[in-house]
Amino acid sequence: MTSTPLAERLRPETLDELIGQQHLTGKGSILRNALENHKIPSMILWGPPGVGKTTIANIIAHTLKAPFYTLSAISSGVKEVREVIEKAKHEENAILFIDEIHRFNKGQQDALLGAVEKGIITLIGATTENPSFEVNSALLSRCQVYILKPLKKEDLIELLNHALKADAILSKKNIEIKETEALINLSGGDARRLLNLLELTADQISSSKNTGEPVIITDEQVINAAQQKVALYDKKGEQHYDIISAFIKSIRGSDPNAAVYWLARMIEGGEDLKFIARRMVILASEDIGNANPTALVLATNTFQAVNVIGYPESRIILSQCATYLASSPKSNAAVAAIGKAESLVKQFGDLPVPLEIRNAPTKLMKKLDYGKNYQYAHNYENNFANMEFLPEEIKNTVIYNPGKNAREEELRKFLKQRWKEKYGY
Repeated sequence: MTSTPLAERLRPETLDELIGQQHLTGKGSILRNALENHKIPSMILWGPPGVGKTTIANIIAHTLKAPFYTLSAISSGVKEVREVIEKAKHEENAILFIDEIHRFNKGQQDALLGAVEKGIITLIGATTENPSFEVNSALLSRCQVYILKPLKKEDLIELLNHALKADAILSKKNIEIKETEALINLSGGDARRLLNLLELTADQISSSKNTGEPVIITDEQVINAAQQKVALYDKKGEQHYDIISAFIKSIRGSDPNAAVYWLARMIEGGEDLKFIARRMVILASEDIGNANPTALVLATNTFQAVNVIGYPESRIILSQCATYLASSPKSNAAVAAIGKAESLVKQFGDLPVPLEIRNAPTKLMKKLDYGKNYQYAHNYENNFANMEFLPEEIKNTVIYNPGKNAREEELRKFLKQRWKEKYGY
């Protein structure tokens, strides 16, 4: 038992024992209701490391007393998937848990499709990556996606206190946690890392004491115990989400020096390079947009290049993109535009499309004046016809307001020449 890590010894077997994720597992929650009704769908559990993905899968299997198979996408392939499916054909309600399912390629994911669709297995996939990008659409459409949240400070403290009381080994050591900051910061919100760090520290302190003496845990002792165990990425307690936030905000703030520093921190810490590249694609549109449309082109090409070029060369491509984006003019006009448009949709509902710009593929539609009086822009001077494209209820509403930068000022000038009277550009 002593060779089993603390996190494994304390792994919950029921939803009531699980700390955190109350939005999924609390009373009246969607996952709890499904489990109580014995109607568990295939699902993808998406969240950061150490927040309960594997634990929830085990709880489901334990509660339903179902055949439970586990595969890791790092070490398993199509062969192993097919072997599990073949076994599951001779059982009822078999569950297949695949950790890090985002690492399965399309062929490996496709091997699951038929079995999931026919109900041969109930798939539970765990991923730290956005499944919209990493799980193919056919498989994703057959699964419910449940988002697990990072554990809060109070969750982590509750977990520490629970460990001291409930664990058969630690409960005998007379342990007192005097300070929690180092444990919480160095764990980065990862419950598994938190518990293992607690055990490591307690073992190191108790080894120098007589049996029965109090074991007092302080921040300094935690740091000393962890110094050989903690990765560079977490050496001073910054979490995965803090570093990526600093990176994005440095680019948004037009500071290429800070941007490339935080990039290096992520690379040295072993961050998934595709995750970094994907965030830059989003930023190129969200924070730069039409102030420099080339930014999105470069960011998209960077993402593709990182998929093709391995480490260490790909770090150069990421550096080029990050410094370019940081040095680019900024605009959030595209974000503001889609936000305002979505608000109009929610406010006014499904407004009818003006007859003039409706499609008219049939005689009946033409008879109903679909497309009547439509003015084909290319038949007019400057390829522009002054007609109404918005629904009557919201006509003359300015939705896109170009940013105040050189490129979008050109767009504003173009729009003003055509729409000054209508939109006031």
